[in-house]
Amino acid sequence: MQDFIKSLVKRYDSLKTRRDNWDTHYQELADYMLPRKADIVRKRSRGEKRMEMIFDGTALQAVDLLSASLHGMLTSGATPWFHLDLKDADIGRDDEVREWLQDTSMRMMRAFGHSNFETEIHEMYVDLVVFGTGCMFVEMDDRDLRFSTRHISEFYVQENQFGIVDTVFRMYRLPARQAVQRFGIDNVGDYIAKKFKEKPDDEIDLLHAVVPRINRDPNKRDNKNMPFASFYIDMQTKMLLSESGFQEFPYIVPRFLKATGETMGRSPAMTALPDVKMLNLMSKTIIQAAQKQIDPPLLVPDDGFLLPIRTQPGGLNFFRSGTREMITPLNTGANIPIGLSMEEQRRTAIRSAFYVDQLLSGGAPNMTATEVVQRQEERMRVIGPVLGRLMNEMLRPLIDRVFALMLRSDMLQQPPEMLQGRDVDIEYVSPLARAQKSSSLNSTMKALEILMPLSQSIPVGDHIDADGLVKHVTEALGVPKTALKSEREVQQVREERAAQQQQQMEMMQEQQDIQNAGQLAQASRMVSK
Repeated sequence: MQDFIKSLVKRYDSLKTRRDNWDTHYQELADYMLPRKADIVRKRSRGEKRMEMIFDGTALQAVDLLSASLHGMLTSGATPWFHLDLKDADIGRDDEVREWLQDTSMRMMRAFGHSNFETEIHEMYVDLVVFGTGCMFVEMDDRDLRFSTRHISEFYVQENQFGIVDTVFRMYRLPARQAVQRFGIDNVGDYIAKKFKEKPDDEIDLLHAVVPRINRDPNKRDNKNMPFASFYIDMQTKMLLSESGFQEFPYIVPRFLKATGETMGRSPAMTALPDVKMLNLMSKTIIQAAQKQIDPPLLVPDDGFLLPIRTQPGGLNFFRSGTREMITPLNTGANIPIGLSMEEQRRTAIRSAFYVDQLLSGGAPNMTATEVVQRQEERMRVIGPVLGRLMNEMLRPLIDRVFALMLRSDMLQQPPEMLQGRDVDIEYVSPLARAQKSSSLNSTMKALEILMPLSQSIPVGDHIDADGLVKHVTEALGVPKTALKSEREVQQVREERAAQQQQQMEMMQEQQDIQNAGQLAQASRMVSK
């Protein structure tokens, strides 16, 4: 085991060395666009000022806007952003299955809402926008979900053959007191135990390695035979503090964009970095030029004046009587309007890199509904591919992990027997998902507008499935399934309606028979007379 631990540490050291260029890049990105996380290559003391390099806040505002927009479009806590469904639509229509899926979705949304998910997922979006890669650890603590977004300087990742991250090495520091609380005094070794007794608040270095377990017995249910192995190592003594495992990969590691052959992601901040650096340099220069224009340097003759020169209001300067030389300001000839125009060009480029134009594209007061739809479709075409990657690399594994944790913790109802061995699918109903579905809804409504006037002369209704149309519209608009009747309830309503219609027809037939009988009796009397 000791040799295996050394191999893990060696593997971590190799990953750390190979990421030196990335870390230098991350440090520069954080210095200009995320100063509160600028502790990557250059470590700062707590409370130290971090805004010395920033002279313009355009990039900081763009980062906040894009990260907040992603949060609102994908995982807004104000509305449900996913539902559970089945790939097999026939089974999914079963009332018992449908009720279980709805109940499970609601329980999961409540679990997200009662945890620290909202704060940690926002940090994930900020990391994605600036660094291009995020990392969140998902675990269960006493029947409560716990989410922890890790700093870019802590984790190092590797992919499997399909380009999916399946290995994470996380190096972090924590007080000796917390290490003892987590692992127990008997498991931390002499070094940490001594720290705990003498200086419990001193920090120690720990390495958490989560790797796919190669040699395991699938028939055993213990944590040392799970698909993913987990090791906590004291980096000072290279001692193994804990070995366990996970049924699912516990780290969620999405990438905003990814270049071929690279593991770490690329971000909008990387695209905007040259413009951000240029804008800050230009802002600093223009500020200096404006200061010289407002409070210019002075030209003072080399004789005839008594020093010091007083430039404050009401200051008195003495010069030799009879001389004509005066103190005059130095005109630098700075063209500040050109500088301001160039600054605005750089700001526009930065906003474009962070999709600000698409996110804040307003419309004229007299825009038609068609123009609004077209504007929305253009926005989705621009930002849609990026969000598609986030759905696959972040939302799907996140929901799968939370579903599995809650199922094993008996926080969900027992699934119906017909679901045994079947995969549960995920249907996204976030504002973004609804916006993406709106294009198909618009096409449907446009088709109905064209076809309905023709229904008088063409049997249009023969081609339209009314039930399918209602389902399509409600799904595209994101109508909660709890607001819709089940298949059984719809069938019951239709049967009751058919029964009422049949009863009305029978009553009408009886009235008609009575009326006919009366008329026949009257005709018979007239004949007999």
